[in-house]
Amino acid sequence: MAKARVRILAREELAQHRSEESCWVVLDRNVYDVTSFLKAHPGGDGYILGAAGPDDIRSTMEEYKHTPKAYDLLQSLPFKGHLGAGEVTVSDDWEATDDFKPGETDQVADFEQNEFLDLRKPLAMQMWRNNFSKAYYLQQVHQPRHLAQTARLFGPWYLEMFTRTTWYTIPLIWLPIASYIFLRGTLQFGAIPLPPFRTSPALPLSLLTALPASAYAKAALSFVFGNFVWTLLEYIFHRFLFHLDYYLPDNNVFLTLHFLMHGIHHYMPMDPLRLVMPPTLFVALSYPMTQLAHLLFPASMANCTIAGSFTFYVLYDCMHYALHHTRLPAYVREMKRYHLAHHYKNFELGFGVTSKIWDYVFNTLLVV
Repeated sequence: MAKARVRILAREELAQHRSEESCWVVLDRNVYDVTSFLKAHPGGDGYILGAAGPDDIRSTMEEYKHTPKAYDLLQSLPFKGHLGAGEVTVSDDWEATDDFKPGETDQVADFEQNEFLDLRKPLAMQMWRNNFSKAYYLQQVHQPRHLAQTARLFGPWYLEMFTRTTWYTIPLIWLPIASYIFLRGTLQFGAIPLPPFRTSPALPLSLLTALPASAYAKAALSFVFGNFVWTLLEYIFHRFLFHLDYYLPDNNVFLTLHFLMHGIHHYMPMDPLRLVMPPTLFVALSYPMTQLAHLLFPASMANCTIAGSFTFYVLYDCMHYALHHTRLPAYVREMKRYHLAHHYKNFELGFGVTSKIWDYVFNTLLVV
């Protein structure tokens, strides 16, 4: 059987175990639960409680001239895991510049120091087999790394191909779909009977010229409404799904899902092939939203609203790529600084990508 990996803990977790109910200490980065020994300690529990937490206890034990038996006794107590080094690069002092270009991560040194993920190997299986605490995972996944080449998520090519997406794939796939849905909705606003899509997807485009102006007006208004809907969905998905960080259960299944969905982007924010949403993921996220639209609105309005949302989604993903990799006009340069600050300054604020409007509304504005 494979040897179980030692659990990696974050410093902030140790700070929560400094009481009589739960007391952990660190010796040479190994973490021990000494709660059961507090009352038996010859010098009283106050000495141990004062030395508990994330700081190493060796200097304190040497100061009070503990014998080798004391070290043996400590190491016989319940072992909780290994204290991660926890290199921190994200800082409130970070400032975005127009020519910002991060240096490449030393892959060997990064793994040796942080004991997180080895960038030289496929990442998904490492996450699946991980034994990080949730706190250590969240700390490390939000410390950006940078490679000259795209990091590999899966070993087999037939899995890896679904995780890499070029930015131009998004308009090539979704703009034709949005156009078709919009035309379908426009015809429906004109009271043109259309068979179900699965029965006959073809559209009688020749009838578009016979539609009344009111049909085009209603279609256009629904399209603009869809644009507005997307700006809200963009914020909701980003904040309440992709950044569901602190509500995640502390187990490797949910941490792996989080990593594959959005954690990989914060871990490697400049990777050009993981800046836009893979089509399979967008299908999974958009399906319940499109079904809801058809539940709430007539087919004509639902289709044109969906078309408007899909169009703004394309704008969102292309703009997201541009925010990370191109020189931009004045407004978009400001949004680039804003979005990069979300990665390098404070990932708990600044969820808007195409605009800050919902950050103002929900009080999550990030001051850059």
